Amino acid sequence: MKRVVIVRHAKSVPFGYDDDFHRDLTDRGVLDAEKISSRLKEAEIIPDLVMVSPAVRTMHTASVFCRNLGYDLKYIRQEIAFYEGATTQDFIEVIQELSQDVQTVFIVGHNPAVYYLVYNLVKHFNSDMPTCSTVGIDFQVDSWKEVAARGGKVAFQYVPRGMEAK
Repeated sequence: MKRVVIVRHAKSVPFGYDDDFHRDLTDRGVLDAEKISSRLKEAEIIPDLVMVSPAVRTMHTASVFCRNLGYDLKYIRQEIAFYEGATTQDFIEVIQELSQDVQTVFIVGHNPAVYYLVYNLVKHFNSDMPTCSTVGIDFQVDSWKEVAARGGKVAFQYVPRGMEAK
């Protein structure tokens, strides 16, 4: 089995759109990232690889997740296409090239791309992707090369609203 965990960046500042790439997280965003990553740690959902849009808010979200999950920040792989709006097919092509040693990959990106990605990777997704929403998708395959659109199944979805801080 291969697992893709898709994370929408946490709540970011509501200003600075003229320099969107450099917008950072709010205090609530940091807290939400702490909540979700703590829940993942409790569930023993740990990344073998973390791929992130290089925007400040996604990198900050990923750094909170990585610190809580024991993933070395120097191994975060930045993917500019995740900021520029990679299509589902672009994403699948990146995934299909992953090392077979990787069992669980985390992707940290932006809406609407992350919503469409989840929607297109599974057969049924009728939820929303609010900030810091995290969705695990399982593919019953042995190789990343076998991952295809509509081939996954939602294993979990964590949303900060209503979750208790740990």
